[in-house]
Amino acid sequence: MEQSFQYFVGIDWGTQTHRVAALDGTGRPVEQYNADHSGEGLVTLVNKLKQRTACEPALVAIGIEVAWGALVETLVEAGFAVFSINPKQVDRFRDRFTVAGAKDDARDALVLASSLYTDRQSYRRVEIDSPELIRLRELSRFQDQLKVELRRVTNRLWQQLHRYYPQMLAISPAADDRLMWDLLEAAPTPAAGAKITSLRILRILRANRIRKVSVDEVHAALRTAPLVLAPGAAEAACEHVQLPLPQVRLLEEQLREVGNRIKCLLTVMTEANAGTNQPPCDAGLLLSIPGIGPAVAAAILTEASKPIRDRDYEALRCYAGTAPVTRQSGKRKTVGMRQACSPRLRNAVFYWATSSLCCDIRSRKHYDALRGAGHQHARALRGLADRLLGVLIALLKTQKHFDKARRDGTFAKNPLVVAPA
Repeated sequence: MEQSFQYFVGIDWGTQTHRVAALDGTGRPVEQYNADHSGEGLVTLVNKLKQRTACEPALVAIGIEVAWGALVETLVEAGFAVFSINPKQVDRFRDRFTVAGAKDDARDALVLASSLYTDRQSYRRVEIDSPELIRLRELSRFQDQLKVELRRVTNRLWQQLHRYYPQMLAISPAADDRLMWDLLEAAPTPAAGAKITSLRILRILRANRIRKVSVDEVHAALRTAPLVLAPGAAEAACEHVQLPLPQVRLLEEQLREVGNRIKCLLTVMTEANAGTNQPPCDAGLLLSIPGIGPAVAAAILTEASKPIRDRDYEALRCYAGTAPVTRQSGKRKTVGMRQACSPRLRNAVFYWATSSLCCDIRSRKHYDALRGAGHQHARALRGLADRLLGVLIALLKTQKHFDKARRDGTFAKNPLVVAPA
């Protein structure tokens, strides 16, 4: 049953000041004011809302454009019903107040409150996740940030090596290889690389546990004729390579540490209900599916926490971008890829589907059937990911771990059906 509210509040979020607009149960404006973004300012905001509404906080609906942060958490902890709406929707609702394109904080707060009063079904109610999920979300997002930073620095490193030291790229074409970093520290220039001893190379190879490349192959690559550059160009490029090396090593070490913390946290979450009569944790059910590792599991659990908590397959596939979008007007009808989704969740599901092709024969058969039906690789992979999300929701609803033998036993009774979209 839909809940009824006595007051509707819109808050235009800001970094220093928040604009607040309140409507009564009939949609009539009753108050507008500013609230500071500080500990004291947020406490004052909560107390002022309680005094002005003079009702239970659960009967006050608050609309806001963000679903995270201190302001949202403070309001939810105070008992208010907080709803989040996409800024694109707010822009459409704003047209009901002005068609000239005018925009200011006071109007936006009023738009949020008014649209919450008239179109509450367009909002998503904000729910605070468990402390473990909050920590896991921060670690997962920080891991992605570290990967981007490491890729950016190593790309610059590769460009400089291509500029003056292609011999090093012949040994390892990837600039994010620790073998390359050690070799650059031992032989930063082509002249030093030509003089490096075989014993030094052997120690570097053993330290990195490298067997695919021999000492003679490394020696031969470093002794090839260097590029002919302008005087000072090689030295300048060498400095450009040597200075970021400590940063590259630090990013790689931090990335490994964050990965270990994610694994430990998932282990704690998985073993929380072990040995009890409680159903298994969602993290354990997710990790039991072939193709899912700690990084993918962390992204799925945190970026789709509400669909997973509600066991909502349709919402989950929309969040992940696997649900197609249909556009129809008259006799024209097109079905295309969904662009409005969570990028991090889409990437996680993409890696999950790609990994399942190598470790799950059922997934490979589904993918091959889609390719045989004429679909491109990306479309076939989305179809496979859509099916895997259905498997995930089924496991969550039944509270049972993935059982490959049980799944393969029903394969003959349920032949593959190729989705048309």
